[in-house]
Amino acid sequence: MPPRSQTILLLGGSGLIGRYVAEDLRLRGFAVTAIARHYASSQKTSTDDVEAPITAMTQDQLTRLMVERRIDMVVNCLGVLQDGPGMDTSAVHRDFTARLLAAIKATAQPIQLVHISIPGTADHDRTAFSKTKRDAERLIADAGIGSTILRPGFVIAPAAYGGSALVRALAALPVADLPSDLASRPFQPVAMDDIAATIAWLCQHVSDTHRVWDLMQPEPVTLGAVVDRYRTFFGTDRSTRIRLPGFLLDLGAKLGDGVARLGWTPPVRTTAIAELRRGVTGDPAPWITATGITPLTLAQMVNRRSATVQDKWFARLFLLKPVIFVSLVLFWIVSGFIALFISYDAAAGILSAHQFPPASVAPITVGTSLMDMATGALIAFRKTSAIGLIWGILASLGYMFGAAVLAPDLWIEPLGALVKTGPAIILMLVALAMLDNR
Repeated sequence: MPPRSQTILLLGGSGLIGRYVAEDLRLRGFAVTAIARHYASSQKTSTDDVEAPITAMTQDQLTRLMVERRIDMVVNCLGVLQDGPGMDTSAVHRDFTARLLAAIKATAQPIQLVHISIPGTADHDRTAFSKTKRDAERLIADAGIGSTILRPGFVIAPAAYGGSALVRALAALPVADLPSDLASRPFQPVAMDDIAATIAWLCQHVSDTHRVWDLMQPEPVTLGAVVDRYRTFFGTDRSTRIRLPGFLLDLGAKLGDGVARLGWTPPVRTTAIAELRRGVTGDPAPWITATGITPLTLAQMVNRRSATVQDKWFARLFLLKPVIFVSLVLFWIVSGFIALFISYDAAAGILSAHQFPPASVAPITVGTSLMDMATGALIAFRKTSAIGLIWGILASLGYMFGAAVLAPDLWIEPLGALVKTGPAIILMLVALAMLDNR
């Protein structure tokens, strides 16, 4: 049997591919150190799941890490879709890869590199994402080390994130269909199981050559066919749908770009739409011939089991998540703005009518209005969203309790403003429950 790599350094251990591969390799008996900038609490399943700013490491730090842990293979699953706060495609794809290659050479020991890239050719690269991914491929090809570049097609996995989550959400949505030009784009999928099996095969078949493999099912399909297959999965394939015009997707992508500046990672952004329109194609024959792996078909990937209630809830709620957060942000900011600038006299009059000291009316009115607007701003930013939601719940409970003690008649006023605060609290609890992405 060919020599077997025993110790693996996996970079990007919290991502869709990285998380699955790390756990799969451990089940196969490999020692895996998986590094990510941040893990969700549910993702840290091993003491070898390490949180570290890996893309900020210097060449010397990377070399020392590999030497100290006696690494035989590096699996690089790092990637970011689009430039934004804390995300730089050039820094992650090209600059880090250059340092990683230099660090591997500096170890003076044979270390294999497996690098996750994207399908296609440089002729069709139009985005910073695809161009920098291709730059990394060229650096690896010229490095002169044992390396394999894997180019997965559209990845279908038990988990859903980004584009895979969006496809499921579109399939579960009973009223809308993709624009015809997008639905007809070639879209060859690959099962996560096949990616993991390939990396396990590479761990057992060490080579000093450079290889590039497309990982996907051989049969060509379209994006529309993938969505249709998920519709069969969810039981929504008989619904009548309205085909969306392309400009709505472009508008949604622009809005997604704006939301990304607040720290969120929406699946619909200009880069994502551009990559979807480019399509996902490749030639998996060299991969299949070398490894003997028979890739699963689309039907086998999706319909190996029936949809569970967890699948249905996630798909149905995925597109509602941004609606919920936007509505809460607007609820707090607009309500504070109205009380402070449009209906200040009416808001202050409520306090005066309930015998509040005249000197306290203005400070309370202004203070609560600013607090409401600040709550909305906190919810709007991803890093502070949980704080804003918790504060919003506490503030709402405070308003309700304060009114019950100081102004109980407000509970029976005609429009029922305080009564409606209860459902707002429930919505904020729902938002808190949906906050996680991984």
